[in-house]
Amino acid sequence: MMPGSLNRHNTQMRKTKLKRYLPSPQDVRTNKALRPVEHLLARSEIWHLNRRSAAGAVFIGLFCAFIPLPMQMIMAASLAVATRCNLPIAVGLVWVSNPITIAPLFYFTYQLGAWLLNLQISQPNIAVSFGWLWENLATIGYPLLVGSLLCGWVAGVSGFVLTRVLWRLQTIKRWRERRARGRTNEKSSSQGDQKTVSAALEQGPEKPLDVR
Repeated sequence: MMPGSLNRHNTQMRKTKLKRYLPSPQDVRTNKALRPVEHLLARSEIWHLNRRSAAGAVFIGLFCAFIPLPMQMIMAASLAVATRCNLPIAVGLVWVSNPITIAPLFYFTYQLGAWLLNLQISQPNIAVSFGWLWENLATIGYPLLVGSLLCGWVAGVSGFVLTRVLWRLQTIKRWRERRARGRTNEKSSSQGDQKTVSAALEQGPEKPLDVR
């Protein structure tokens, strides 16, 4: 196998391993929450996996996870389609905010927003859920939105940068491995040539044919 083909093979193997942890295209297409954008899911570019599409999807997924609205998956899917980023990653990371984490997550963003805006917290009984958020939106909406957007932006940018750095490090690692293999092959080839020359010298010159 040629070095270029070997590198492409290794890259494909790593992508295949990564895709094992992502929702399959069939699972995403049949998700009831994504029915409003189902007609957009046939585009091939939203299933590609490369450094640009992965990093962009991480930003989208983490940013949308902090938006205090019940349509996070639709927003993430729409942004992934619009920016041609990997849709499974974007939709999967939205679940950072889930029934277990939603209460501490949005309570923290609300507290952060109130602190940034220098507002007094006037809700003594906080039961963070999308229903409670909607009922109390007029009271807590502004500080919650400010805190959520700030946290979403920080999380998204951090995930974007981290993904690109890790992808870059993996690329450098693969390049160094390929270079080391090339040097090993060259050394083995040189040693083989030397052995061939040594064997020829040991045999001595061939005797000329007697044509008399």
